This record gives sequence, structure tokens and C-alpha cells, in this order.
Amino acid sequence: MAFNDAVFTAREVPKGGFGQRDGTATRFRAEPDSREAALLRLEQFAHLMDTAFVIPGINRRVGLDAVIGLVPIVGDAAGMLLASYIVYEARRLGAPRWLLARMAMNVAFDGVIGAVPLAGDIFDAAFKANRRNVRLLRRHLEKTGGLRPNEIEGTAVRLDG
Repeated sequence: MAFNDAVFTAREVPKGGFGQRDGTATRFRAEPDSREAALLRLEQFAHLMDTAFVIPGINRRVGLDAVIGLVPIVGDAAGMLLASYIVYEARRLGAPRWLLARMAMNVAFDGVIGAVPLAGDIFDAAFKANRRNVRLLRRHLEKTGGLRPNEIEGTAVRLDG
């Protein structure tokens, strides 16, 4: 496969992009309609929902899902609705039914257990269904060739000349 035929297309971001202050490093971003861009949006959404804030003193990360889950019933329903967005996007990206079902089960499990007062809120902060679902989707897309691997599998060998 030639370089121009690569699945991943990228553009150079001008100075100041993605929190870059001095423009010294070259940063790339995915095309807006690509799978990489969609997965990046989902990863950012999952971060906001599951790990955006640090609880002082215990250094435990929680997100908006745990915070809105503190509101009885309505908060857990809202969290399930927001988490369903990841399942919707996975369907749009062509995920198979078995994967969509597994992701939906993660959302439902998180919502049902999260509805239990206090213990459910602690579970909700630990389970992180959104990050699990994005990780499942990323693995599937990497295995099926719909996405370049984030990590390279294998063993590094040093060649001394």
C-alpha cells in the first residue's frame, strides 16, 4: 500500500492548534468525516463523562456521569441517555450487532446499578461504562481494518551493525 492509499488522512494543524502555544511541534488531526475523527470525539466525550475531574484527597477520577448520577432516578436516566450516544455512533460506524448489544448492556448495567442510592453512585464512579464502550469500539475497528492500530503489537529487536 502506497503512502497516498493510506486509510488515515491527516492535515497539518496551524500554530496554536490543540493547545499548542509556540507552534514548534507538528500536530495532525483527522479529517472531520473520518472514523478517526469520530473515535476521537467519542474518546473526548467518554473522558468528560467518566474521568474529567479529580476528587481531592483521594486522587480518584470521576466524570459528569457520576456527578449527575447523584440526582436520584432522573440523573441516572440522563446518564444512560448520554451514554447511548456512544452506542449510536458505533452503529453509524458499522459495528456489528453483537458489539452493539455488549455496549448497550454496559450502559444498562451502569444505569440500573447506578440507580441504587449511595452504593450505586460509588459503583458508577468506578465502572466507567463510556470508556469501556469506546475501548471496545476502538479494538473492533482496529481488528477489522477500519482504523489504524493505536499501538503496535510485537517484539522490538535491536540490530547492531
